[in-house]
Amino acid sequence: LGAMSSASLRRGAARSSRVVVRRGSPRRMSSMVELREERLHPGAASEWAAAFQSSALAVRSSQLRTATLPEVGGVLDVATTTYSWSGHEERSAYYAALAADPLDHSGGRWVAERKSCLYVEPPLVADFGLHGLANAAPPEGASVGGGDAIYELRRYQLQLGYTTVPRFLELYAGGLPSKLAAPGTDPSSSLVTVLNTEVGSLNEVIELWRHGRGTVAMDQSRQAARGAAPWREAIGSIAALAVSFTTSIHRPLPSAPWQ
Repeated sequence: LGAMSSASLRRGAARSSRVVVRRGSPRRMSSMVELREERLHPGAASEWAAAFQSSALAVRSSQLRTATLPEVGGVLDVATTTYSWSGHEERSAYYAALAADPLDHSGGRWVAERKSCLYVEPPLVADFGLHGLANAAPPEGASVGGGDAIYELRRYQLQLGYTTVPRFLELYAGGLPSKLAAPGTDPSSSLVTVLNTEVGSLNEVIELWRHGRGTVAMDQSRQAARGAAPWREAIGSIAALAVSFTTSIHRPLPSAPWQ
C-alpha cells in the first residue's frame, strides 16, 4: 500500500478530477498481482503464521507485499497474501523454489484449501498517484509493525460483459477525487491500489485500503466519504453494474514486509 497519506491524496485531488478512464483504452501492465487465499484448518492460524515466518524464502521474497489474516467480514482463518510478478515465468519459478524449501509455509498440515487469482492494476492507479503493488517499498507508515494498522479489502463482483469493468473504472475515477479529498478523512487512511481480474473470477474489482489507526481511522474516513456528493453519485451508478459487494478487515502478520 506505499499509498500516499490521505492528506497527500487530497492535495492531488484537483488534478485527478481531470483524469478520464476511456473504455477500450490500452492497459499498462507493468506487473501482475496475485491474491492468494489459503483456508486454514480451524485453530491453525497461529501455527501457520509461525511456519510462514520461519520460511526465509517466503518472508524475504521481493515479490511479497502483504500477508494478513482476516478479523471480520467473511470466513476467518484465511491466510491472505499479495504478490507482484513481472509475469507468469517469474511466478512459476518462485513456487518451484518454495516447494523445495523444507520450511515451506504452505504445507498441507495447516491448509485445507488454496485459492489463487491474478489481477492487473488499471491506469487509474498511476493516474491518481496511488502507491500500487508494483512498488516494492512499503507504503507511507507501513514499514514499522506493532501498531493498530489494518488493511481493508473491498470487493466488487460485476456483471459479465466486455464493457462492464471499463465502465466501472470510468465511474469510479469520476467520483474518487471527491472521496480522497473529503473533509474529515483520517490522515492515516490511504487507498493503496485498485485491481481487476486477469485470471480467476472475471469482472471482479478490488480496492485495497490501509488505515494506520485501525478501525477508528476506517470509520472516520467512511463517514467523511458519505459527505462527498460526486462519490455518492458515482457509487449510485456503480451499484447498477454490481452483482455483489463485500468488505473485510485484515491484520498484517508481524513478519509481513508491509505493516
